[in-house]
Amino acid sequence: MPNAPKTQHRSVRISDDDWRDLLAAAKTQDTDRAGVINDLVAWYLRRPGATLPKRPEAEAWKQ
Repeated sequence: MPNAPKTQHRSVRISDDDWRDLLAAAKTQDTDRAGVINDLVAWYLRRPGATLPKRPEAEAWKQ
């Protein structure tokens, strides 16, 4: 199947401004919001090999 994600869809409440800025910041590091969120969750849960993701410089994505 073309659209068969390996994970369950989850819902969280995030402000529109934060959601927009998260996408802009993630794009500067060639990833997407899900990638950033998954990295943060793995780090928070102390998963083996997980490290705190580097944050992009604000100037790289803020307008």
